[in-house]
Amino acid sequence: MENEKEITQEEAKNNKKKMKNLVSTIIILAGLLIGSLFVDVAQLIKGSGFSEKNLGKTDIFESKEKTWVAYTEPIVNVKVISDDSCEKCDPSEVLVWLRRVLPTISAQKISYDSEEGKNLVSQLEVKSLPALVFGESVNKTDFFGQAQVLFDQKDKLYKLKTQELGLEPGKYLELPKISDGDAIFGKTDSKVKVVLFSDFQCPYSKLFYKSFRDTMKQYGDKVAFVYKHLPLSFHQKANDAALASSCALEQNKFWEYSDKLYLAQNEWGSAKDNQIFKNYARVSGLNAVNFGKCLDDKKYQENIDADINEGGNFGISGTPAIFINDQFKNGVVSVADLKTAIDAELEK
Repeated sequence: MENEKEITQEEAKNNKKKMKNLVSTIIILAGLLIGSLFVDVAQLIKGSGFSEKNLGKTDIFESKEKTWVAYTEPIVNVKVISDDSCEKCDPSEVLVWLRRVLPTISAQKISYDSEEGKNLVSQLEVKSLPALVFGESVNKTDFFGQAQVLFDQKDKLYKLKTQELGLEPGKYLELPKISDGDAIFGKTDSKVKVVLFSDFQCPYSKLFYKSFRDTMKQYGDKVAFVYKHLPLSFHQKANDAALASSCALEQNKFWEYSDKLYLAQNEWGSAKDNQIFKNYARVSGLNAVNFGKCLDDKKYQENIDADINEGGNFGISGTPAIFINDQFKNGVVSVADLKTAIDAELEK
């Protein structure tokens, strides 16, 4: 009985030793397996994911049918303000493009009529949808360093100028305002308002202006046609021409004088001074003395600057640019297309 007891104790010791060896083997094998997945035991226990030490040794790896690539830039959070009921407001296209230059983007969609959306629209003066608002981390990226001009900054937020990237607005939240200083044909309380941003020295504006004038004569008071100035910086005489037309507006001769400006675009565009504008005023039956003083004093420069700022707020960088109520058209539009758009608005 005594020998039998000793044998049992010996077997127990052996079994305990075997169990320890088995546990050690399991731990080693598990460690090797976990290590192959870039996770160490401590990381697994903490639930913190992949091992930072092992991740630092590679720039790319695969896991769960996904490929993970390392970037040196930070996560860039962007809030996409949009409207689900507006098909043209879908931001997918611009996000695809942005991820090519900002691969660490993390996008969050926000409805424009939610509380957060309304606050952002108000804070950043958002005029159209979709709108992309970036967090402060975007200014640490190479893209921002090269394309800072594409962002409007306010506080620690950065709004992307989507129209300058060629993305047409899907929906306007606000429309250009008609002011007392604007040239207006028709009644301002008309159901349809056609607002034109134009440059007297722009050849494309010249082409469209004829369509604009031909169309306005067909609608009378049914439609309000409004002219706003957007003299482009690379047209040296465009601002002076805008001033001259504003002085003609003061004498209720804006449209007639503008007809002359567009017709003689090449003539005054190469003039050395503004005397030619005064000559046009005289042959147009304007009070030459008052016109000359108005032009020399640049009396309406503030009005022109206001138009330029308004155009910039709507992301307009070229002319002609036309609003038919909340529809926006950029470039030369034919009379037929312009009438189709106006008629559609009148029928609503």
